[in-house]
Amino acid sequence: MKKLIVDKKYNEKKLNTFLLDKFPNLKKSTLYKALRKKDIKINNKRVSDNVVIHEGDEVQVFIVDESLEDNFNLDIVYEDSNIIIINKPENIEVTGDSNSLTYHVKSYCLSQNQNFLEPCHRLDRNTKGLVIFAKNEETLSILLEKFKNKEIEKYYRATVYGILDKKQDTLIAYLFKDKKKSLVYISDSPKKGYLKIITSYKVIEEKENLSILDINLETGRTHQIRAQFAHIGHPIIGDGKYGNNEINKKFNKKYQMLCSYKITFNFKSDSGILNYLNNKSICLNHMENGTL
Repeated sequence: MKKLIVDKKYNEKKLNTFLLDKFPNLKKSTLYKALRKKDIKINNKRVSDNVVIHEGDEVQVFIVDESLEDNFNLDIVYEDSNIIIINKPENIEVTGDSNSLTYHVKSYCLSQNQNFLEPCHRLDRNTKGLVIFAKNEETLSILLEKFKNKEIEKYYRATVYGILDKKQDTLIAYLFKDKKKSLVYISDSPKKGYLKIITSYKVIEEKENLSILDINLETGRTHQIRAQFAHIGHPIIGDGKYGNNEINKKFNKKYQMLCSYKITFNFKSDSGILNYLNNKSICLNHMENGTL
């Protein structure tokens, strides 16, 4: 049995569209046979028709077929007995249903007789790059504390629209998160309910009215990079939420050109079993001196 949660992309779409996207090797004939046999449940109710589904629906698929097996190709950048760092692709959540990155990493760890696995931080669904997972509770506790104390730095590469006046700068603004709309708003001055955000960047290349940036977050708020650069008039190419659709179409980009390419461990206090990581960086090799 496979269990999935319907995400926003498939709200008010047909069930077959959702399942065929989630399981690319699933044959339509197998799917429709399962519907006839009522081998699919939505919110714990069996269905026999190709119904319309909604965001948040729970879909359970009772099909015994190799096309539903986990064949996700993990890009493991670093691994030891305490952590595993994965290069997350676009169009996948870090946590969630059976199509989440965590699900696939857990499947891999179980195959290695490793039962504990938890992500230590998040990336947006369509932001690619490095994600750290802890293989034991002690490691998870240490890393969560280090992230909280800003003893772990994350560096990003982004391609934004336009040529920035300042080739290197630190942007300071204030961010409000609207949970109901899954959006954030930026203000140049303090406001009630807004949290301070700090983003540093350096331009590393300019071409075709585009700027490729190296970015360091001093604060790590929801959608901080995407919203802050859109706010100053330089949206990230491919960003469907904060960017410009006409610009995205012009460059034929469906997903934001944003990648978490380097993580640096700068422990200022004892890090227990993770002391060996201190003053080390994990980087995507092709990104060290390159671009997106």
